[in-house]
Amino acid sequence: MAPGLQAALAALPVQPAAALRKSWAEGYGAAQFRADAMAGAVVGVVALPLSMALAIASGVAPQHGLYTAIVAGFLIAALGGSRVQVSGPTAAFVVILAPIATRHGLGGLLVATVLAGLMLIAMGLARFGKLIEFVPYPVTTGFTAGIAVVIATLQVRDFLGLEVAKMPEHYPERVAALFHALPTAHLSDVIVGGLTLAVLLLWPQATRQVPAPLVALPLAIAAAALIQKLAPGLHAATIADRFAYDAGGGVMAAGIPRLPPMPGLPWNFPGGDGQPLGLDFALIRDLSPSAFAIAMLGAIESLLSAVVADGMTGHKHDPDAELFAQGVGNLVGPFLGGFAATGAIARTATNIRSGALTPVAAMLHALVVLAAVVLLAPLLGMLPMAALAALLLVVAWNMSEAKHFAHTLRAAPRADVIVLLLCFGLTVVFDMVVSVTVGVLLASLLFMKRMAEVSGVRLVEPEEHPRGERLPRGVVLYEVAGPLFFGAAQKAMSALETVNPGVRVVLLDLRAVPAMDATAIVNLESAFERLHRNDVLVVLGGVQPQPLRAMARAGWRGRKGRLAIYRSWDKAVGEVRQAFA
Repeated sequence: MAPGLQAALAALPVQPAAALRKSWAEGYGAAQFRADAMAGAVVGVVALPLSMALAIASGVAPQHGLYTAIVAGFLIAALGGSRVQVSGPTAAFVVILAPIATRHGLGGLLVATVLAGLMLIAMGLARFGKLIEFVPYPVTTGFTAGIAVVIATLQVRDFLGLEVAKMPEHYPERVAALFHALPTAHLSDVIVGGLTLAVLLLWPQATRQVPAPLVALPLAIAAAALIQKLAPGLHAATIADRFAYDAGGGVMAAGIPRLPPMPGLPWNFPGGDGQPLGLDFALIRDLSPSAFAIAMLGAIESLLSAVVADGMTGHKHDPDAELFAQGVGNLVGPFLGGFAATGAIARTATNIRSGALTPVAAMLHALVVLAAVVLLAPLLGMLPMAALAALLLVVAWNMSEAKHFAHTLRAAPRADVIVLLLCFGLTVVFDMVVSVTVGVLLASLLFMKRMAEVSGVRLVEPEEHPRGERLPRGVVLYEVAGPLFFGAAQKAMSALETVNPGVRVVLLDLRAVPAMDATAIVNLESAFERLHRNDVLVVLGGVQPQPLRAMARAGWRGRKGRLAIYRSWDKAVGEVRQAFA
């Protein structure tokens, strides 16, 4: 790498291509490339049907899922902070993307992805990678299980071949529409869907050397063809039956185009009315909340996937570089027909099990998908819709983590169970934006309550003083424990509201206070003012670095004769004794 470029990269708040550069620095040769090429080929084949199925579930043509895997999958792998993570369209996005596609069409979906990409880049540059880890487990488990339920519900139509003119936007109406459409089920779709689902579930019990979709989906194509040959009146709907593209000259061709991703402005793609969307401030304002949801979910999913990959490989990812790469992938992808992408846990795990060593494997997976689009598009168009629905049903089941969900309900504290169920219910009935917002807010309030319960100030009686730390008459010792922030400061400081007459010095032991915020400063100042009016000197001992900085910003160091601050506890005790000697 040129010295100038290396210096420019070092000056950035994040290190793009951190994983790739580290892998190359450790040495990359033919053996590593062979391992990456094998893994990339396997994951690329697995990603083909998933990408199409997820695009269809999101409300757009299947080729846009393939373009997402190609463009975003390649860029994120090249620029990211995880060695073996595979990115592309994921099931978690479906509940956010489908309503956007319904209201604003493909163009709106692409514009929202661009906005989300900008947000993710900003999050990476601001080094927010570590902050994503603070999203509570009950929140992520709740909305993930809720997303799984919604995705599974959406697959019922294609799995059974139901005739539903237009799927309603809200979950209760969706369930009602599916229920009323049950008499329209097609036997051929049920057979193909059931066969695919059975193979997907049973094949991994026999072997994991060959991914189940590589066996189930070709069998589904063969089964659909055999059914139609034996019973010409029965036909299982395929991608080619459902989707078509403009082949030029106003001619519409069935299936997906044999073309690589082609450049275009996202806002020139069709909107909800089928006409070019256009770009204005009103559209950006309408799409911004959804874009924020895409960015947040993309950040959470990609970093969770990277953590899983770390556990399987023993390597450590760079979360800020990963966020930055996710942002670039989501920013560039829509200009080539792709929509929202993030780290895919199942594809990442397949990549690792297939022998991937570096980001080159995920980059090659994108090239395998590209080659399949250009060479095998007619064959991909033969995939039955019921088979893709069965594939997403398995994805939804795995995503739900039903065992972990049930275990949390049994073993977690009641407050966490409430957060879990609330996030689950809000995701199903409303959407993930509402769920995560309410869940994080409620979890934060519960955290503050718990911190307030463990934070406090107590008077240390003379007989409790450690040997050698007996204090002179007129000095009282208060022990302060736990972080002092707005949820705990007022409760803690209530112990200082009344001090017995005759007390000349209040010594506060702050050795167990790791942090304090502005509310704690204000509450402490109020307590100090009451004590100062009674001519009581306040001595703070054992002050840790963060509280010391907060006190310095508040101007406490210039209050000689009223307030004394010591980083050393022993020095504070010694000064108090010397003053009364």
